[in-house]
Amino acid sequence: MQTSLLEKLIDELQCLPGVGPKTAQRMAYNLLQHKRQAGIDLAATLNKVMVEVGQCQSCRNYTENDLCDICLNPRREQQNLLCVVETVSDLAAVENSGQYSGRYFVLHGTLSPIDGIGPSELGLSELESLMSQGGVEEVILALNPSVEGEATSHYIADICKSNNVAITRIAHGIPVGGELEMVDTSTISHALMGRKQF
Repeated sequence: MQTSLLEKLIDELQCLPGVGPKTAQRMAYNLLQHKRQAGIDLAATLNKVMVEVGQCQSCRNYTENDLCDICLNPRREQQNLLCVVETVSDLAAVENSGQYSGRYFVLHGTLSPIDGIGPSELGLSELESLMSQGGVEEVILALNPSVEGEATSHYIADICKSNNVAITRIAHGIPVGGELEMVDTSTISHALMGRKQF
């Protein structure tokens, strides 16, 4: 029996993170009942974005041009700093903090041999090439403190050492406004190891 268009839409909406069958069904019905034009506009934009948006040739951020707006911005003060992040969402989080004005490099994941993600999938040869060209004095690792994140951090640290580039990592620890008794032991351990002079 052939799948109806509505069933196909509900199935395909489930590719979005956090969208299960019920949520997908609600979205589809809402578009059909109240927002048909919005659905048509969404489909057109989605199609255009999927075709035209690629990766920045320098930092691997998403852009429809060869270089993203961050890489093209001549006013970024710390061109000698390179912040390495796992995802474009992480780049946005660092950028939104307003505390960083250097360059970025987006890995689009972490090393995970089980999932078939090795150095080439993360663009680590491109990262090394960027360092060997000169101009990068410090690499800041802003990777999640997972097992894969740690393995990736060590791999990048080796690249930095072989290119005589300083390497630092963002602090991990107690969130602002957090209470020690509510924080897990792993986070407390990271906070203790990353302590600094007060």
